Formats: sequence, C-alpha cells, structure tokens
Amino acid sequence: MTLQEYLKDISYTTDLTGLDQITITGVTNDSRQIKKGCIFVCIKGGKFDGHDAAAQAAAHGAAAVVAERDVGLPCQILVENSRSAYAILCANHFNNPSRRLKLIGTTGTNGKTTTTFLLKSILQAAGRKVGLMGTIHNEILDMELPAKYTTPDPYQLHAMLDRMAEAGCEYVVMEVSSHALDQHRLDGCEFEVGIFTNLTQDHLDYHKTMENYFAAKKRLFSMSRRAVINVDDPHGCQLAEELGDKALTVSLDRNDADLTAKNITFDARGTSFILVGKNMIERIRIGQPGRFSVSNAMGAAGACLLLGLSTAEIAKGLRDCPGVAGRAEVLPCDEGYTIIRDYAHTADGLEKMISALKEYATGRVVTLFGCAGNRDRTKRAQMGEMAAKYSDFVILTSDNPRDEDPIRIINDAKPGLDRYDTPYRIIPDRYEAISWALDNARPGDILLLAGKGHEDYQVLHDETIYFDEKVVVRELLEKRKHRKP
Repeated sequence: MTLQEYLKDISYTTDLTGLDQITITGVTNDSRQIKKGCIFVCIKGGKFDGHDAAAQAAAHGAAAVVAERDVGLPCQILVENSRSAYAILCANHFNNPSRRLKLIGTTGTNGKTTTTFLLKSILQAAGRKVGLMGTIHNEILDMELPAKYTTPDPYQLHAMLDRMAEAGCEYVVMEVSSHALDQHRLDGCEFEVGIFTNLTQDHLDYHKTMENYFAAKKRLFSMSRRAVINVDDPHGCQLAEELGDKALTVSLDRNDADLTAKNITFDARGTSFILVGKNMIERIRIGQPGRFSVSNAMGAAGACLLLGLSTAEIAKGLRDCPGVAGRAEVLPCDEGYTIIRDYAHTADGLEKMISALKEYATGRVVTLFGCAGNRDRTKRAQMGEMAAKYSDFVILTSDNPRDEDPIRIINDAKPGLDRYDTPYRIIPDRYEAISWALDNARPGDILLLAGKGHEDYQVLHDETIYFDEKVVVRELLEKRKHRKP
C-alpha cells in the first residue's frame, strides 16, 4: 500500500510530495518496532512521549512520521490527534475489516461481559456466525484466544477483526472500555448497535471525574447507527434524551420504555420474566440471578431486535447461554453450602450481586472481597459499606494490591464496614481468607468470592502469581475432605 492509501480518511498537513509513490511496509507507535519503510506514529503517553523518538524513527528508516506538533523532519505528517490517526492507519493497513463485519459494542461500568456473551448466544442460536472480543477472552467462531485488554490496541484490534472476517464471521460482539474510547482506539470503526448498560463510580484514577468518565462512554454512540440504552440508570436517561429516535430504551420498571420486564421471578437456577414491547410479548428464561441480569438480557435482546431477529430466536439464545466464567459462577461444592465467584469490583457491583443472592438465599450470604491497589481509593469505603449493608457476614481481604500496602488498602475500606453492625473478619492473605471462609461456612450459606471473577492471577508488589479461585476452592475442599475423621 502507498502512503496516500494509508492516510485515507485522515485530515493532515505535510510537505511530503508524491504520497501515491511512497510504498509503506507497516505502521507502529512503538519506537522499538520501527522498520524501514514504516509509518511511525508519535503518541504522548503517561510516561513516554513518542514525539521524543521521532528523529530516531526517521534515522531507522521510517518513511513517514505522524505527529501532533512539528518535530523538524522532512517526512513528518501533522495531525490534530495522533491517537485517532493511528487507529485509522491501522484500520487502513488491514483494509478496514470492521466494514466487512457488523459490530455490536457494549459499554458501561458493569454488565459488559455478560451482555456480550448473551448477544453471542442469541446470534448463534439464530444461525449467525459470530466473533467476540472482551475481558475474558476473544472468540473467532468456536476458537478461543487470550485477551490482554478489554478493548485492545488498534493494531491488535484490526488484526483480530481481519481474522474474524477471513474466518467467515458476520457479526462481532465487543466490550468497549472507557479507556479505549478516551484513547481513540476505535476511531474508524462503525457499529450497527451500541449498548449502554449503566454508569457508576469506577476508573476515577484515570478519568478523574464522573463527567469525564461519562463523556468517554458516550463516544461509542457517535460511532453507532442505533443504540440500546438502559434508562433505569440516570446517565442512561440523559443519553437516551440526547440520542432521541436513534435509541431503543429498556427498563425494568418504566412502562414508557420501548422494552420492559414483567413478572420477574428468581430461583437458585436463574431468573424468569416476560419481555414486553410494542406489539410483542415473550417469556424469557436466563441462567443468571438478579434484576441486573434481567437488565443485561434486555440490552442484548434490544440489540438483536434492532438487527432483525425474532423474539423466538432471542428467547432461545438467552435460554441456551451457558453462563460466563467468573460472572455469578457457581463453583462445584458438595458441602451443603453454595460458592459463587463474581467479578463485582465496585460498590454498585457488590450491591447488585449481593442483593441478587439475597433474593433466594435460605441461609447467610457471606461476602469475601478486597479492593484493588493503584486504583481509585475513594471507592474502597463505598465497597465496604455495600458489602456490610447487604451481607450477613463479611470477610475483608486483598484483591490485586499491586504496589500498595495491602493493610493500607484494607484500612481504606474498613470505615465503610463500620457503618453497619454486620459482623466481619479481616484476613489480608486472600488464600487464607478463602480457607477460613470454607472452614466456617454453614449449611445453606451462600459464599460470594467477589472481585477476581475469571482472573487466574494476583498482582502483588514485586510479582504476579497464579491465583485461580476456581482451582483454589477445589484444592481447599479436597484438603477438607482428607481432614475429616
């Protein structure tokens, strides 16, 4: 491809001539990956400014350097936003695979992962060929591939989309993170449908304010032809009003929404409800507990209605979804109590998950949780408060402490626990905390392991260790059996 072809759909200025005669070998924003004939994109990051490597890139053979400011090179191409330019360059490099696919993007604080899996199940039940990109892993049809980020770097993103298109995928369901939107990783993509689940406090270590956080989320809908918006969330109400006729609204309670849920009932195996919309009514059964799961299902259903699927296809796909690893996942246990692992790592996530379990619990709901290190400190006490408010017993432990002192993190969360009389125990080591929880569980209890979900690691101060709670629980239960007389 020529430089002119790479620069398609990008607004730029340059003194370079003969752009259609310059052959390009690739594109990168990593100064360590510069090769002769490539385009190097200067991106200013938190610790390193790519503009400082512009001269080095030219010296190593870069055919063009894309920058936001004059770097004094004859091969420079100036753009307003180099992150956005990089995303479009990557899309052009792979011949714009997103245009060969139908993209459905889901954004929000909670519910993204489950909603994408429900979407995939519905589309597959309707005979569509589907790819998935998200937090747990990526999927190309039935092949699973590891995922490092919820929404990857533009080069990896378009490389994956290209593989999906080549494999015959028609649709791609994608989790869209606020970080990715803020960093313009998805610029150049067009979505058939964007879904908004909710917005509660999270990632303020990055976004600084809720206004910035919401603004980042909203970017998805400037790239989407249609939208499905949860108007039970106040930010969703605002977004739906701004989008007007472009939005299909869903609500658990509001009869003026386009889709509502009636006769919601819960049991230990899942949730049933009636999906009601204009000229439609359908009985729905899902394998996930709680009102928040109904919201996720309605978001997926709304998107599929916009894509032209029938209510019968939607009901079958929702019913057939096998569940999601680390999302309200019941772990094997024959000890007379139930163990559930879930990714709930915000105050809102804990509130919704614990409340859902209380709907059908016959014994105590015991919540084990921790707060992440090097992340927003202000949400720690809020998490403690929600755990204490809704649980019968709480075990406060560690999550991924990273570079922070685990005791300091625990002390940040403890004031929230102390706002209620709920009994609790502090055990900083997460393995020991789970062991204690299993040893002290009673028949009929539900033990919620919150925060880690699908993760199979724990990030400590000087190392990352293997830590899969599904494996930890299995090993500890085996040890208990051998200890029994």
